[in-house]
Amino acid sequence: MQAPAAAVAAFFDMDHTVLSASSGLLYIRYLRRIGYLPWWRWVRILSWVGLYAAGFLDFPHLMGRLMAQVAGAGEAEAWRLSDAWFQAMLRDYIAAGARERIAWHRAQGHHVAIVSAATPYAVRPVAQALALQDAYLATRLEILDGHFTGKVLSPACYGAGKVILTHNYATTHGLDLAHSYFYSDNHRDLPLLEAVGHPVAVNPSRKLARIAAVRGWPVERFY
Repeated sequence: MQAPAAAVAAFFDMDHTVLSASSGLLYIRYLRRIGYLPWWRWVRILSWVGLYAAGFLDFPHLMGRLMAQVAGAGEAEAWRLSDAWFQAMLRDYIAAGARERIAWHRAQGHHVAIVSAATPYAVRPVAQALALQDAYLATRLEILDGHFTGKVLSPACYGAGKVILTHNYATTHGLDLAHSYFYSDNHRDLPLLEAVGHPVAVNPSRKLARIAAVRGWPVERFY
């Protein structure tokens, strides 16, 4: 029997799904554009980006280190930069196809939320621009006395951590994952794609495209 519409959710990954690019790389580009950091900090950040590209550092921990370097004045500074960055750059990368698909799910009465490995400083402005308000899950960073420590709160919203956080969110909101959707571009989201009843590959990576073809999952293009 089909679950009632109120119990159905549509979860969306953010980078390369709701957005047509990586929020982390866009943030770095924005900071360079406004001349925000001295050169020696850029050298450190670029070394971390290299570790991330080589697979030795995952995205949540890259962003944890980045935020500790960037927002020297603390979390308040991170939110100030977040607002300025969204207005100047990030909003232009929200994919038209994502807007349309989110609107479709909302018209069906489905609960819509973003589930992203990015931090709230990237995810919240995107969620609010899509009228989702606080319906999002993100990687939370440790803050002591208003300042970032560089550590990530466990579980990070990444890989298997996305499943844990989404399951808890679904329980809190009375949602049925077996009848819900998850949209993602990357095979790293395979644990959550497998946890929902309706996995959808969006502008998929080569590996996810192969998996989707084998399993008969739908493939969509948002941009």
